[in-house]
Amino acid sequence: MFYDAEEQFIKTGLQLPPAPAPKGVYKPCLISGNYLYLSGHLPVLADGSTIKGRVGSELNEDEGKQAAQQAALTMLASIKGALGSLNKVKRVVKVFGMVNGTPDFVRQPYVINGCSELFAAVWGEDAGVGTRSATGVASLPDNVPVEIEGIFEI
Repeated sequence: MFYDAEEQFIKTGLQLPPAPAPKGVYKPCLISGNYLYLSGHLPVLADGSTIKGRVGSELNEDEGKQAAQQAALTMLASIKGALGSLNKVKRVVKVFGMVNGTPDFVRQPYVINGCSELFAAVWGEDAGVGTRSATGVASLPDNVPVEIEGIFEI
């Protein structure tokens, strides 16, 4: 049975930001065999700016979760740029989320759910949910609250 990820994305009512250009010596995405690897993606907004702030001080956990959803949208923009359609993804294999949080912030999995929940909405509960790690870090580039990378079967 065909699952229309493009249609499911439209139903979310969300908009894709521009796909990011590399800001260093790396590729935002790389296809190898039947897998698409995404480098760490930041929460890029429609105007190309990023959400900023540390979770636990400048941002609360719900704002961090929204930032993770925005990073997931940035990932979707890269996927569409590389593949032409979200329908070419067979399944989410792995998501690795980093949360820029205060030393006492311990709800990283809750924050990264912003990404995982969007992927489940786009590709369905089975194909859209893969393995995952959610960790806290001392800082991230440009003081963004989250950076997320992923591996997708295509």
